[in-house]
Amino acid sequence: MSKRRATLKAVPVAEVVNLHDARHSRRVDASRARLDRVLKGNKRAVTRLFSTGLMFTKHGTRAGRDLLLAHEHLLRVVSLVNRLGNEGDVPAPRRAEELDAIFVELDTLLDRTSELTEHTANLLEELGKD
Repeated sequence: MSKRRATLKAVPVAEVVNLHDARHSRRVDASRARLDRVLKGNKRAVTRLFSTGLMFTKHGTRAGRDLLLAHEHLLRVVSLVNRLGNEGDVPAPRRAEELDAIFVELDTLLDRTSELTEHTANLLEELGKD
């Protein structure tokens, strides 16, 4: 019997991965990366608006208002991303329908913010030519 025990080897246990959690984590990471890109674009537009002095013109003020609205959208997006990553005050929802609704809102806000920032950048480009 002692010979038999000596020949037995430990079998490695395979790790079980929850695919739902892995997909969720990947979507949150992608959203964070997209949020980072949009934040940088918004910051560049605000910097350009102030550095060129266009903020004090009629069109520049309108562009500043658009960037402020974009920034408000970004604050909401940061809150949603933190919630999805279980870093916020409110825990992330567990049901797929609730998660999908949050991701849809997040994508919509990021799209609106990107459009506002792009519109402002185009406006600044036109104003800079004058």
